[in-house]
Amino acid sequence: MIKILTPRLKLREWKEEDKEPFFKLNSDPRVMEFMPKLLSKEESDNFVERIKTHFQTYQYGLFAVELIENQNFIGFIGLSIPKFDAFFTPCVEIGWRLAYDYWGKGYASEGAKASLNYGFQELSLSEIVSFTFHDNVRSRQVMERIGMKYMGEFNHPALPKGHPLEKHVLYKIMNK
Repeated sequence: MIKILTPRLKLREWKEEDKEPFFKLNSDPRVMEFMPKLLSKEESDNFVERIKTHFQTYQYGLFAVELIENQNFIGFIGLSIPKFDAFFTPCVEIGWRLAYDYWGKGYASEGAKASLNYGFQELSLSEIVSFTFHDNVRSRQVMERIGMKYMGEFNHPALPKGHPLEKHVLYKIMNK
């Protein structure tokens, strides 16, 4: 079982009991502001199953994140392979989604740095990308804090033309 420890976080594979708090964050409008929609319980649970399948297929994925101090599940941070075609795919993406109560504490950056290290050192990846809606300043700041460089903009191909969230930014970091 893959596990990554940072000073405050444990990034680990998913447990059944993660599904309920994961649904709560996926149904929080603050957390999902830059996502196309809130997720139903069934959609959230299906997302967990897709994450588990990704781990089985690739031996890495979006890790469940818990606080070391109290074992509270706070969201996910990790690596995945996007399932759409764009000028930068195929690629490995780093992403995160944390419950609102855990924003602004440095957890996303801490876990993302550990995930980058895992991708470069353990998986021997040559580069990792990240992308988000153009106006998602908080995620863009995390990308910059972990050393990623702005590469430009694109229209997300999984969203319909003219969708309010269509305009995305791409960031990238290379293995040193």
